Amino acid sequence: MTKADIIDRVCDRVGGFSKKEAADLVEKVFDVMKCTLETGEKIKISGFGNFVVRDKAPRPGRNPQTGTEILIDARRVLTFKPSPVLKTALNEE
Repeated sequence: MTKADIIDRVCDRVGGFSKKEAADLVEKVFDVMKCTLETGEKIKISGFGNFVVRDKAPRPGRNPQTGTEILIDARRVLTFKPSPVLKTALNEE
């Protein structure tokens, strides 16, 4: 699913919005989420899951082509943990 697909579904399901208004709404939601995660805050969406930014320490690695050891830089990664409600919904048969 792409951002355009999300905009189409919001426009269809919510109603009362033009496609441009739905696009602006979706864009603003993503901007708020991005700004929140950039500051290191956690996003918890009830019934959906948690988005958390974690810091990874530098670690040794290996170049698979040459076999030489390299140092992988420290970085921040985004993790998502689904809620039990979402897990149940995905696994219902």
